[in-house]
Amino acid sequence: MSVASSYQSQAPADPLVPPAPADLPAAIAALRRERNAVILAHYYQDDAIQDIADVIGDSLELARRAASTEADVIVFCGVHFMAETAKILNPGRIVVLPDLAAGCSLADACPAEAFAAFRAQHSDHYVVSYINCSAAVKAQSDLICTSSNAVHLVQQLPEDRPILFAPDANLGRWVARQSGRELTLWPGSCIVHETFSEQALLELKLEHPEAEVIAHPECQQHLLDLADFIGSTSKLLQRAQTSEAAGFIVLTEPGILHQMQRRVPQKSFYPVPGSDGCSCNACPYMRLNTMEKLWHCLATLEPRIELDEELRLRALAPIERMLAMSA
Repeated sequence: MSVASSYQSQAPADPLVPPAPADLPAAIAALRRERNAVILAHYYQDDAIQDIADVIGDSLELARRAASTEADVIVFCGVHFMAETAKILNPGRIVVLPDLAAGCSLADACPAEAFAAFRAQHSDHYVVSYINCSAAVKAQSDLICTSSNAVHLVQQLPEDRPILFAPDANLGRWVARQSGRELTLWPGSCIVHETFSEQALLELKLEHPEAEVIAHPECQQHLLDLADFIGSTSKLLQRAQTSEAAGFIVLTEPGILHQMQRRVPQKSFYPVPGSDGCSCNACPYMRLNTMEKLWHCLATLEPRIELDEELRLRALAPIERMLAMSA
């Protein structure tokens, strides 16, 4: 079920007019140099944004690069929780997000107050939160994880300590199976990974019997049961490069296909549509960022991500623990 974003849509507050579309890449590059800025982009961004970014990656890679950057300005082309994470790691740097309405259904479905009450019911549990959550939820967590490292991190935790996992229940169930640990799950899900059509997947398998089915672990279990390979966004990209298969049926947000096609252009990729053939497999939040908004936030250094310092420090601790345990 879709959850409305809690952020306000970002409309330019000044009369700046962006260059013509053909001139935008050069204009953005000039502003990037002038601002000493770094552009971080998630794999689910539009192709044009991926092509101009300094770093393209999944949540773990982008968190690592945000932690190590020496730029004065971080432009985060992703969603709100990702930009928040960059600000948590870089309190002295300017962090901007092209559109503040680029939220996340998982983060919105796990309000900090409700999560605090859920934690109170499981006060003896070690809290592992998927990075797809707000800073306020991170601040209540013992450890942050991504889909790339969740299994590895959970396997490092003491076996006699019960674990609470939030906010994605599909990912949590997969982590539990892979790690052999029992997890208490917050009942959240990603609107994109909940929409894939099993019928469409089966039809694609019939049309392309030689193709591998590769899936993100946020997908529902009945879809994962049909997959040949399950992994994070970056691991799906690696699989496309290393597998001997000539074709892949892809069960995740279709923005990743741009990088797959660039790296192995001789292979074929087939995105699985949403239910009833809809295009709801594309994240509506990720696609709010545009080249025009990217130019505008570099020109104005707005909208900025700001955090209360006490909250930032509490959210920083479990992120730093993740980075240390993932090394």
